[in-house]
Amino acid sequence: MPFRADRHVHILIIGGGAIGTSLAYHLARDGAKDVLLVEKAQLTHGCTWHAAGLVGQLRGKKNLTRLMQNSVAVFDRLQAETGQDISWKKVGSLRLAGSAARWSEIRRSMGQAKSFGVECHSLSAEEAAKHFPFIVRDGIEGAAFIPGDGYIDPYSLTMAYAKGARQNGARIEEGVRVEEIVVDNRRAVGVVTNGGTISCDILVNCAGLWAKRVGKMAGVPLAAGIVEHQYFVTEKKLTLDPGLTTLRDPDNNFYLKPDTGSFAIGGWEDGSKGCWRGEPPLDFGRELFAPNMERLELFALPVAERLPVLNEIGIQTVINGPIPVSYDGEPIMGLAPELDNFYVACGFTAGIAASGGAGLALSNMILHGDAGMDLWPFDVRRFGAVQAQGRYLEQRAIEAYGAYYKIHWPAEEAHAGRGLRLSPLHERLRSRGAVFGSKFGWERPNWFALPGSDAVELGSFEGKPGWFDAVGEEVRAIRERAAIIDQTSFSKFEISGRDALEAMNRIAANDLSGAPGKAVYTQLCNARGGIEADVTILHISDDLLYLVTGSGFGVRDGHWVRRHLPDGVSFRDVTNQFAVINICGPLSRQILQSVSDSDLSNAAHPFLAARWIEVGDARALAVRIGYVGELGYELYVPQEFAPHVYDTLVEASAPFQLADAGYRAIDACRMEKGYLYWSGDITPDYNPYEAGLGFAVALDKGDFIGREALAKIKAEGVKRKLCSFTIDGFAPLHGGEAIIADGMVVGSASSTGYGYTLGKTIAFGYLPTEIAARRDFVIEAFGKSYAATRGPRVLYDPKMERLKG
Repeated sequence: MPFRADRHVHILIIGGGAIGTSLAYHLARDGAKDVLLVEKAQLTHGCTWHAAGLVGQLRGKKNLTRLMQNSVAVFDRLQAETGQDISWKKVGSLRLAGSAARWSEIRRSMGQAKSFGVECHSLSAEEAAKHFPFIVRDGIEGAAFIPGDGYIDPYSLTMAYAKGARQNGARIEEGVRVEEIVVDNRRAVGVVTNGGTISCDILVNCAGLWAKRVGKMAGVPLAAGIVEHQYFVTEKKLTLDPGLTTLRDPDNNFYLKPDTGSFAIGGWEDGSKGCWRGEPPLDFGRELFAPNMERLELFALPVAERLPVLNEIGIQTVINGPIPVSYDGEPIMGLAPELDNFYVACGFTAGIAASGGAGLALSNMILHGDAGMDLWPFDVRRFGAVQAQGRYLEQRAIEAYGAYYKIHWPAEEAHAGRGLRLSPLHERLRSRGAVFGSKFGWERPNWFALPGSDAVELGSFEGKPGWFDAVGEEVRAIRERAAIIDQTSFSKFEISGRDALEAMNRIAANDLSGAPGKAVYTQLCNARGGIEADVTILHISDDLLYLVTGSGFGVRDGHWVRRHLPDGVSFRDVTNQFAVINICGPLSRQILQSVSDSDLSNAAHPFLAARWIEVGDARALAVRIGYVGELGYELYVPQEFAPHVYDTLVEASAPFQLADAGYRAIDACRMEKGYLYWSGDITPDYNPYEAGLGFAVALDKGDFIGREALAKIKAEGVKRKLCSFTIDGFAPLHGGEAIIADGMVVGSASSTGYGYTLGKTIAFGYLPTEIAARRDFVIEAFGKSYAATRGPRVLYDPKMERLKG
């Protein structure tokens, strides 16, 4: 029965906090008509009203920093535009380093700031004290000052967004509680509220604390948790300069905002309490929890050591309220993959600071189909239903909250909620020394400890990580002998039906046609030619194909394909059906052939071939492809047969010295081979021709998504090119470093790593075309300049002789 509503709107926004009102403001400002925001109580009555209001721009990723920069740009104009005072105090921010490791982390951030275009200054302890005279300088290794940061009043900001939205024609209704969402044919067609029914063309979940519950109403699982967060306000006994900066001292685990004659001080303590498994009751309102003084002491006592003046004044108020924290601590934005018109913007731990940029980005996405930047680190599709499970989500949210001010070592792994998804080879690998990481809930071998080795799972900012030598041995095995790698966590999809091949050929940029029994490496591009996905497609028959992508990209890539498939073509997730065992290296053929009666000669099974073979007593789909740049076979094995296949290969390999290898060795090898990583080297912001992937674009095959744009790009030429850079020996690069020519920043590093075979540090980065042929550059890291040579796009086996041999 069709949904009959009391009224209809074009865009309906649920939630009247800073994010929801910012979205309404940006939609209306950009010309959207018939926009309605409904709030179950009053504006700000979720967690906006008790937010501290600090604004910090510098983040670890370029586009996340851009989001915060866009927020500041909105704050700079909003008061004049709306006539509403927002109490925006652009006094800057000071971040202290109380340890050598922290100073390395901050200097890394400052290096990224240079490439991101954020003004940032390195200060000594004495210089820091001039910006904030109340601090004790003892133990301060250094400090960073960002003059464009500051603080803002959350209530006034929200009211300004609301006023601006109304001025541009949007409507806001308070006291309207959404109780049910009506879904029909992959669309949220309307809502049932306490005041009647409303139908809509587009529905947006900006419900803050209630976002997970609202998502559940629509059948959309969201990894949006909630935890308790505390801060306190001192007595108003201080005489403060009106321009006093904000302060962050992560080693003492606190942040500080100057107030009228007082300080507002909060922290990110371990052991916070999760709330309601992320689903608060709808009648929870403008409420706080009782203070937890035991947890408050975890940051209040260290604060007094850094700021002795606090020993002279008391605490006036303690605020303990619920705040959103997602599975990984970052916001959740975008079009939900389960529905075609249901957008989300939730999970914002720093929602006030992000509100301007987030509202702008989501408005652009809704009205123009493009956020204006790649928002993958925020994308709702980086999560699946597994991360939204109540207990699992709560464990991760509490850990993410407590880690907010901890040192974030390069390549660090989460510790909470581990062991959820296991490969059938897990215990075998553990017994052989595997050190596991976590990706999309899967336990995956990162590296293997050598017998008698003192290698440890500990990253380093300026030195070699604890696993450096162990990974080097794995790379050596891959290059010189053979290695076996468990890649079961690959996301795998089956596309079937009479029109499957034709449909996928219209989605992929490369040509999938021709005889079946092959693998095709391809990008999936958008209408602008930007790279939405980087995948391998296995053409088994014209009515059966498999799409293989990274463990963390399955929801996103699956959503992209599914939304472009015609009726009659089936799309099924088969990730859990197949284990994937990769045997690679120059001796891999000999090992595999010794346990198979199938012909694996180069003539019978050439590069990119995909066919079923026998391995021991089992069968496997053997695909001659890989991500390390050597002869190798990815074996897709039904999960129940995977242990047998693994054991068979290991038992047969004694004469060949087969080694186990993990994902860190894969990454080192792919850097040498020039293989790219989606979300780092390629994103929707880049096209295949810029990235050196034009060989995977088949303009002459007929129409496909992005063909027109790509043809134009090829004809006109690109304005930037992805280049490879090498530095002799080891250099501490982690991505985001500034690439410099003649004293000017000309780019930033995307992927970085050490090339064990080459004995060089490798970085990828985009350069303007006019200087891309130049060879000599400088890459800055931790305040040091490293001479970098722009080399060939592929540094190892450029003629692919080892792959095809």
